[in-house]
Amino acid sequence: MYDDILFPTDGSDGANAAQEHAIEQALAHDATLHVLYVIEDTFPAVEADAPDMLAELEREGERSLETARAQANAADVESIRGTVASGSPYRQILAYVDEHDIDMIVMGTHGRRGIDRYLLGSVAEKVVRSADCPVVTVRSDE
Repeated sequence: MYDDILFPTDGSDGANAAQEHAIEQALAHDATLHVLYVIEDTFPAVEADAPDMLAELEREGERSLETARAQANAADVESIRGTVASGSPYRQILAYVDEHDIDMIVMGTHGRRGIDRYLLGSVAEKVVRSADCPVVTVRSDE
């Protein structure tokens, strides 16, 4: 039923909480696990085109992908793909879904409430509202 599962990560506690669930789903469905790290294009380093800072953000993304790959490999997930992209996180997630025919998204939430959520918006909420495939959200234990 699910051949391709996307796990978007930003290396946060919320994403880490969702990673185990994404791995479990990949194993249960014998699916390819796609791991996506998005460098938000509104970071001052990206806006200012500061090459050293951008390179560090890319390294951070690669480290997050390697951590996810290692955990998925340790759990015996057979097929894993990883990508670092830049742009608006929710737009990049939705574009990846379309480009790779993703069947399910498993992602963490930060659990923001009230005015913080209203002012900052929620990547997970935007993905849930816009994605054409099922989206499983996992809250971290804060």
